[in-house]
Amino acid sequence: MMEQRSQPARVLLSGASGMLGRGIAAALTGRGIATMRLVRRSPRNRAELLWNPAAGGGIQDAVWLEGISAAIHLSGASIAGHRWTAAYKREMAESRIDSTRVLAEALARLKTPPATLVVASAIGYYGERGDEVLDENSAPGSGYFPELCQAWEAATQPAAEAGIRVVPMRLGMVIGPGGGAMARLAPLFRLGLGGPLGNGRQWMSWIAEADAVAAALFALDCPTLHGPVNAVAPEPVTNAQFTRALGRAVHRPAILPAPAFALRLAFGQMADEALLASTRVMPQRLLSAGFDFQYPTLDRAFAAALAER
Repeated sequence: MMEQRSQPARVLLSGASGMLGRGIAAALTGRGIATMRLVRRSPRNRAELLWNPAAGGGIQDAVWLEGISAAIHLSGASIAGHRWTAAYKREMAESRIDSTRVLAEALARLKTPPATLVVASAIGYYGERGDEVLDENSAPGSGYFPELCQAWEAATQPAAEAGIRVVPMRLGMVIGPGGGAMARLAPLFRLGLGGPLGNGRQWMSWIAEADAVAAALFALDCPTLHGPVNAVAPEPVTNAQFTRALGRAVHRPAILPAPAFALRLAFGQMADEALLASTRVMPQRLLSAGFDFQYPTLDRAFAAALAER
């Protein structure tokens, strides 16, 4: 068992209304840790601060950030929610890179910067890698998505230069009842319309929502953890294995394949860089630091996600 470490007294959280953000906010509250939230609407109480990095704005009343012990930054327009037009690719980049830079600079300017910044990133950093087993020391891939992830993580540099411990969490597909992939996939599979994408041999790296939340808090707890961390389960699967497991979970066959050419026709560049890319990622730094996965297997993750829907 890993020794217990002191907990942050007050944590800044962006993206609190999203799937992962809601879980992290609830977990922090359960620990008795107060949160201050960055919001893009009018603040409703003194625990919220207005910011609009997409419009070039900073954090309104940033002086209230003094005294926070840590920050967790979750941001970004949906990767799979829109065709990757030139305009949408700019939106995906700006929503990640600009917001991360604005926050990192604001934290660096504080008289007493927080000890830790945990920031969302993605395993898209590695790109298409076939059967290669990847860990945090693996080189980045090539293409739009890997370049986006590199710039996203690099935007934390002002915080690192101020002595803040920065932990980019390279998230895989998050599986949980709160939305995300399961919200789209489960209804299709229940209708018997699910099946492998392309040839089904591409590797998928995933993580249960509860483990993703726990990993973010683990990053706050563990002072020796710094630099990129792969937030994925220790058992990556092929797309064919993934679809069979989801079919079992909903008691339906998963036999209707989506050919690669049809995916490219429907989704354009996103098909090759997100849907058909093979990324076999291991959570080496989490495992080495003593993190215990509650849902290490896909069957357990699907069972938990579907039980709560």
